[in-house]
Amino acid sequence: MNSPIGIFDSGIGGLTVARAIHKQLPYLPIIYFGDTAHLPYGDKSSESIQNYAQRISSFLLKKRCRIIVIACNTASAVAYEKVKRHIGMKAIVFNVIDPVVDYVACNFKRGRVGVIGTKGTIQSRIYVRKIAKVNSAIRVSSLATPLLAPMIEEGYFNNYISRTIIHSYLSKKTLSGTRALILGCTHYPLIKKEVEKFYGKGVDIIDSADIVAAHIKDKIGNLYSFSKRKQPERHFFVSDYTEAFEKSAAIFFGKNIKLKKVNLWR
Repeated sequence: MNSPIGIFDSGIGGLTVARAIHKQLPYLPIIYFGDTAHLPYGDKSSESIQNYAQRISSFLLKKRCRIIVIACNTASAVAYEKVKRHIGMKAIVFNVIDPVVDYVACNFKRGRVGVIGTKGTIQSRIYVRKIAKVNSAIRVSSLATPLLAPMIEEGYFNNYISRTIIHSYLSKKTLSGTRALILGCTHYPLIKKEVEKFYGKGVDIIDSADIVAAHIKDKIGNLYSFSKRKQPERHFFVSDYTEAFEKSAAIFFGKNIKLKKVNLWR
């Protein structure tokens, strides 16, 4: 296979996954789609998210992507099965939840694990159900943190505003007594250091980006044989131009990025 990998999210959050994949598979071409016209996905209906995800997947197929990564917890929770059926045998589809569930099951045999995420992800109870299925001795405490993704999209992290909001959420009784905290949104690795500072060394902070990237490398790494002398192309598409997205993409992948706006809903 010499086709690019397609990665999509509602905005900049999935860039954390794209960057982690690039580190694991540095010679793999990447096509990224940020559905900035509809962000955040966390407060959208399941039907809307499924529609967005299927259209974006069709777009990535047209760009010759044979690996598609749903780099969004909310879309992974409510649209993964729909996308797989929509794609059929045309591409391999990955989500960002199952690798994290496997990681938790392997590394935490019992006790309480916390999850923070968007309303859509938490209301789906996807982590609660999946972790209970593989290890019923692990108790999962979930907390919706709806202000975090918009806050990050607007560039508010590593400052007084972000610290105040993060402290307010993490102080909730729902998360007391947790041994580990799953960052159940691909935006949240951008505030990982602030979360770690809140907890100190007493709680393991589980960043999905690196876990997902390692899982994908393990599954597809042997399918690719790119020249290590050739710089892989990386293309970034958005459904609506935002300055925050362009800045974030440049931070993650350098200033020479190719950003293009496309409307999939005409």
